[in-house]
Amino acid sequence: MDTAGLKAKKNARLEDIARQAGVSISTVSRALNDSPAVKRRTKQEIWRIARAHDYEFRAHMPNGPVGAEATIAVIVPAPQARETRVADPFFLELLAGIAEAARDRKADLVISHVFPRTAEDLKFAMTTSRATGMIFIGQSSLHDAFNELSKGEDNFVVWGADFSDAAYCSVGSDNVAGGKRATSHLLRLGRKRVLFLGDTEAPEAEQRYRGYRMALEEAGIPLDDSLRLPAHFDVQSGEATTRAAIESGLSFDAIFAASDLIAIGAMHAITKSGRSVPQDISVVGYDNIPASRLVTPRLTTIDQDAMLAGRMLVSKLIDSNGGTAISERLETSLLLRESCGG
Repeated sequence: MDTAGLKAKKNARLEDIARQAGVSISTVSRALNDSPAVKRRTKQEIWRIARAHDYEFRAHMPNGPVGAEATIAVIVPAPQARETRVADPFFLELLAGIAEAARDRKADLVISHVFPRTAEDLKFAMTTSRATGMIFIGQSSLHDAFNELSKGEDNFVVWGADFSDAAYCSVGSDNVAGGKRATSHLLRLGRKRVLFLGDTEAPEAEQRYRGYRMALEEAGIPLDDSLRLPAHFDVQSGEATTRAAIESGLSFDAIFAASDLIAIGAMHAITKSGRSVPQDISVVGYDNIPASRLVTPRLTTIDQDAMLAGRMLVSKLIDSNGGTAISERLETSLLLRESCGG
């Protein structure tokens, strides 16, 4: 996406679009103005035709408040294990990085109400959006759908896990390396039974669990499936899962949680059970959200630099020059605090 050349030539007239869509000129005009009087499917088809013929239908829309050179839409697909809400601390930091980078590039930023669940939803979002480019936060189960979408669209990037067969541009942390680094540190502290908390249906959590397994293998510790428990990316799930593990008599002396929110919930459950962190159980999280520095004890965590990630997403989107940008992984770092005991 080149912000210097956003104004495309009108290679088609309203009459041409109406003829191809099989509707009246007035229907085309209303559709291009995003009128609710036009059915969704009809509007989608008209916008698709307008885009295919480089008809700058966005000129018919109300101007933005500052006359931006571009508009970037942030879209969150329907989640699996990680329910990304606007109030999610990591999402807020990532969004801040995107917003700062968008402002530097003289682009407006909008958070879309669209909540894609299927390949058809993704296609609808792309063909009817007034934005000049889109950032999807997370792939959920839509990896194959994004691959299909990339055959006809290149003005989008995805924050999420790395897939070897991805035909689209994604930016994310090196989840495998991060998971391995967190687990290896716990093992070096002498912990022998490290509990993994996280729902591995989410691509990011699955890759962090893969790093966990690699660390165990290198340390010569057999994998114990009883030490992998699903937990959603929130405090309540982390606390409930850990409490259930303690009450069941499961033996563990450390926790690697797939997110800081899960880790914080786990620490709540540990202290409520009469045990202490880190004397009895060491805990390491993932994300380095602001709360990780405020809880007691302060949480050791894997940092994936959300601000840098946001800037990188915008750069990949704007500087792709009409083609698919190269995917990139952010390095992770282990931030040592009191929750792991060393």
